[in-house]
Amino acid sequence: MQQIPALGLGTYRLKEQQVIDSVRNGLELGYRHIDTAQIYGNEAEVGQAIAAAGVPRSELFVTTKIWIDSLSADKLIPSLKESLRKLQMEQVDLTLIHWPSPNDEIQVAEYMAALMEAKAAGLTAQLGVSNFTNAHLQQAMEVVGADQIATNQVEIHPFLQNRKVVDFAREHGIHLTAYMPLAYGKVMTDPVIQEIASKHAANPAQVALAWALQQGFAVIPSSTKRSNLESNLGALKLTLSEQDMAAIAKLERGERLANPDFAPQWD
Repeated sequence: MQQIPALGLGTYRLKEQQVIDSVRNGLELGYRHIDTAQIYGNEAEVGQAIAAAGVPRSELFVTTKIWIDSLSADKLIPSLKESLRKLQMEQVDLTLIHWPSPNDEIQVAEYMAALMEAKAAGLTAQLGVSNFTNAHLQQAMEVVGADQIATNQVEIHPFLQNRKVVDFAREHGIHLTAYMPLAYGKVMTDPVIQEIASKHAANPAQVALAWALQQGFAVIPSSTKRSNLESNLGALKLTLSEQDMAAIAKLERGERLANPDFAPQWD
């Protein structure tokens, strides 16, 4: 099973030429992990940028996510085939359930079984979940086994550290991917993070990413600027001290940025 690359390129909110440029720049700079989703409305452009870049498919790790209107057993695989058509790929490396079904109208067992079927059919190399509460994760494990869940992709940044979810996933050996790791840029203005950054001759974004990476999470920041994409890669070379990590741990304030009206009851 191919490991999820630690630092990936997120494409949330990026559309049309903007996402093509971001993916092209990212691939030129050395990113090999690209994260998209059906609801982003940019799979075709991501596929176009990847095809144009000429990077061997075997070097790439591409993730997409099944939207809530395609979770039923009769819709999940057709929707994934449509994603593959847009991405110009025969297989993605990872397919996630983007959100649990609103109000659990469709049972976790139904869509996890369909996702396993998609894997057996070779449409996806690995499967996982996103925005799952501990209760949803428990149900998913009961259907497919913890060893089949490649990651739980959840919002994690210094201001929302999601510790209950992190602890539960770790207890069951499930990897975590942190989305919105820069809290929409809010980390850039935090005085604690700024101080740590100046001490390391780094920038606040690199510090926030290094903080997540050092905890074993994958991170998928997005950016439209090539300079920021390049700078974010610097987080891989940054090592924070225990004091730095402890100082950032104190920044937790339960500040959840992704909380749509169909979100589950959070832990």
